[in-house]
Amino acid sequence: MPKVTRADAMAAARNPLAFIAARWTPDPRTVQRAALAALVMSVVIVVTGGAVRLTGSGLGCPTWPKCTADSLTATSEMGLHGAIEFGNRMLTYVLCAAVGWAIIAARSEKPYRRGLTKLGWAQFWVVMSNAVLGGIVVLVGLNPYTVAAHFVATSALIAVATVMWQRTREGDGAPRPLVGKSVQQLVWFLVAASVLLILVGTVVTGAGPHAGDSSEVERMPLDWETVSKVHAVLAWVVVTLTFALWFVLKAVDAPKGPLSRTGELFVILLAQGVIGYVQYFTDLPEILVGLHMLGSALTWIAVLRVLLALRERPETELAGIPGPAAEATVGSRA
Repeated sequence: MPKVTRADAMAAARNPLAFIAARWTPDPRTVQRAALAALVMSVVIVVTGGAVRLTGSGLGCPTWPKCTADSLTATSEMGLHGAIEFGNRMLTYVLCAAVGWAIIAARSEKPYRRGLTKLGWAQFWVVMSNAVLGGIVVLVGLNPYTVAAHFVATSALIAVATVMWQRTREGDGAPRPLVGKSVQQLVWFLVAASVLLILVGTVVTGAGPHAGDSSEVERMPLDWETVSKVHAVLAWVVVTLTFALWFVLKAVDAPKGPLSRTGELFVILLAQGVIGYVQYFTDLPEILVGLHMLGSALTWIAVLRVLLALRERPETELAGIPGPAAEATVGSRA
């Protein structure tokens, strides 16, 4: 085992990421798996957050950042609700670990990819901001507007994680479009409709019967039936746009990537629609609401993958050459 010198220790303390990167070069699959782990955990945190609300455990830990005024952790007197809420808080650390691994792997890849590392740090700051927002949700007694903001922030995290995962599987060359501008515009309409669908979905949650706690919790002063119908209409808009996109891609003989991603999105949307209608007509059983939240995250990922499939990014000319060597090569060419 190599001896760690005082200079090494000081270098590690000053810039631990640079210290690790200088001594470790992960293979591309490791970087991809790290980015995928961060994405998976961002979806898991959606599901477990939904479990907190659907089991009425939203105030299982009645304060923040401690669980109670006198205890950092849940106590036996708090029962199952306290354990569920505290367990979800602990999963935030697992999410942070996954994001941290993605940052380290991206920073250590050779050649150094600044954009990829920035995407990892963007996830980190979204997680930190959303953790604080989650604390505010508890402190204000599960105010539905803060709960909605909490979910929207998690959707933003999923978006960044999806982009990073995609970027680990492509080069840093200039993006080349695989379809025409009209198709690109159609996909952007699809993305916009999906964002609106998510936002209205949070309103459905905020006005609905699952308040997140057994106590009296404020709800959005809207008619839940009406908001649910608006949500359903938007869902059909997204389905229609996806169906139209698939036919357009077939008509223009688009590459396999965009076509297959659109087909995957269509299947996920159909499954999500079935769950949505069944839960609506069966008085919102908790298990189906939880599956619908999972479906929402998967739908959002699928929409983003369609968007990202519209272009390709080849390897740069100097791909595979370590940073200093690449700089020397460029200098010699100049």
